[in-house]
Amino acid sequence: MKHSTAQESQALRALAALAQVQRLRAFRELVMAGQDGLTPGTLAERLAVAPSALSFHLKELAHADLVSAEPKGRHLIYRARFDRMNALLGYLTEHCCAGQPCEVHADAGCTGCEAAP
Repeated sequence: MKHSTAQESQALRALAALAQVQRLRAFRELVMAGQDGLTPGTLAERLAVAPSALSFHLKELAHADLVSAEPKGRHLIYRARFDRMNALLGYLTEHCCAGQPCEVHADAGCTGCEAAP
């Protein structure tokens, strides 16, 4: 059950980024928004946080590779990185249930998100 150092480092960065309530809430909002994503203004409004505070949290989520930002006109559109989220879930559940068959399928992901870029 040896994991690569890169896998462990990525998992630690992602978990550390999510281990703060505003970042966890922001990430969940972006997951719920799907591939449409959200602008920082809309996200700040939904979370009832100051835009400057949200900017800091989005930067941390981006550093952990859990979100992406795409310029669209005068705005940025933030999106959850479903591939990274599913990779983290897969890493955490890779050897679950003591090797016995179970209901967790690390590579299944959300069928609605499979077409994500």
